[in-house]
Amino acid sequence: MIPQELAPLFWDVKREDFNPAAFGEYTIGRILEYGDEKAAAWLRGAFSEAQIKQVIRSERRLSRKSANFWALVYQIPAEQVAALRPGDRDAAS
Repeated sequence: MIPQELAPLFWDVKREDFNPAAFGEYTIGRILEYGDEKAAAWLRGAFSEAQIKQVIRSERRLSRKSANFWALVYQIPAEQVAALRPGDRDAAS
């Protein structure tokens, strides 16, 4: 279950029934895009660094701003981040 303080980030799911682990990519992506420091701290406790990095690399729906920020935080080269590669972003549209 998503903690109450993160509920505004998951406006489109029934929080009581939502299992973040079952929808890891969605959960991680949502927090990377819309979360604050508290949400990021929860994310690091709920998911492994490898899982978070994989989402940063693969999630084309991240904004360029968020993708760039998280790539810097996790030291992932920009060319490995789908949201920062022009061809990959175009495919998501």
